[in-house]
Amino acid sequence: MSSTSPRERLEQVLADLAAEGDQLDGWVADLPIQEWGAVTTPEGWTVAHQVGHLAWTDETSLAAVTDAEAFGALLKEAAQDPTGYVDTAADTWAAKPVPMLLDAWRAGRDALADALRAVPDGERVPWFGPPMSPTSMASARFMETWAHAHDVAETFGIEVPRTDRVRHVCHLGVRTRGFAYVMRGEEPPTSEVRVELAAPSGETWTWGEEGAEQRVTGDAWDFALLATRRRHRDDVDVRADGADADHWLDVAQAFAGLPGADPKRLSER
Repeated sequence: MSSTSPRERLEQVLADLAAEGDQLDGWVADLPIQEWGAVTTPEGWTVAHQVGHLAWTDETSLAAVTDAEAFGALLKEAAQDPTGYVDTAADTWAAKPVPMLLDAWRAGRDALADALRAVPDGERVPWFGPPMSPTSMASARFMETWAHAHDVAETFGIEVPRTDRVRHVCHLGVRTRGFAYVMRGEEPPTSEVRVELAAPSGETWTWGEEGAEQRVTGDAWDFALLATRRRHRDDVDVRADGADADHWLDVAQAFAGLPGADPKRLSER
């Protein structure tokens, strides 16, 4: 990926994001209306909440790219209820009629992709945390889509195809290492961590200096499940060497916001 231009990297991520969105769309589009009320998470989010959250985040991302005034208003609204803002938005979207929700989600995905393509080279997009490049924002949307799709798939016993698209989630999981500590009120360590993960295709993906004493190794798919907090670390094929690397696996999260409750072990579910 390093030999490609920023514009080419953006198109790669957008293509993978579209594929991931279409895959989830295919799973939910033909569900009977009553199944949209199926609970998919311990917190009580239904299928409608999952799709509604994705649609709302796409809409919010679009405002960040295209309407500074509207996005500024959203920032102020979020600041008034930092712990409940996301859930409130999900509740609102989940209450929409299913056909309307589906249409809005589909239109929002396309509109956001077009808007990200239109961002001038070198310009960054404001967000709730640090501003992001269009590619980073597209990667974040991929990570969210991938993670929430897993919640839906597991609810209905759907086997999620393992593809190398998961690299975007792994990359965010690595890049957000310091942020994960901050969200728990901890000081990020200064140590370098070498990450080596086995991709679904059999390729090895690496981050960090090869000679680093702190190391994380294992399965890329499992690392993504860990970084999106869909699995307890006891249930994934991911290993740590070194105290800092070990603690990172306890706190890793690829998404912005509070970490929420720790995932339960599969044996406890």
